[in-house]
Amino acid sequence: MNRLELIEDKALAFLAVLGAIATLALMAHVAVDITLRNLFNQPVPATFEVVTHYYMVSLAFIPLAWVEKSGGMVSVEFIDGFLSPRTKRVSDRIVSLITTLVYLVLAWVTLQTALSNTARGSFLMANQTRVFTWPAYWIPPLGFGLAALVTFIRLVSPTKDPRVKDTAPKDSAS
Repeated sequence: MNRLELIEDKALAFLAVLGAIATLALMAHVAVDITLRNLFNQPVPATFEVVTHYYMVSLAFIPLAWVEKSGGMVSVEFIDGFLSPRTKRVSDRIVSLITTLVYLVLAWVTLQTALSNTARGSFLMANQTRVFTWPAYWIPPLGFGLAALVTFIRLVSPTKDPRVKDTAPKDSAS
């Protein structure tokens, strides 16, 4: 395993932990809010705002790299059957390059937004409770950046492409 693949694996493990934390926190937060609202008529302040600005953003952007690595993104293979193996490899590399560039542009644009909101200390008010929203703006550039890393690794190491099936014959002795 080369150094880039090791970085990719560590980043994806980090994403899996972040995604698990976000999912568990979302479920716990909403469960506590519902329980307190129904039993004591005292909901957790700003639940809607925290759910929409943190949990949902996390659940939308953190898995991008994971989905790219597993080959789960939508792909249209309209002409693949007509391409020679060499042309298909070139086409896959071009697609990986374009995808990497798009993710990098999205990471850059969302990073600018995150920097701006961090500098302003963005927040919103919910029932006289100040909810800081600027940290949530860092989630999209993280997700897009890690997705760009995964597609870049696919570009430079096409054997890591999960869409490529291993067609080598299996050893029947094992």
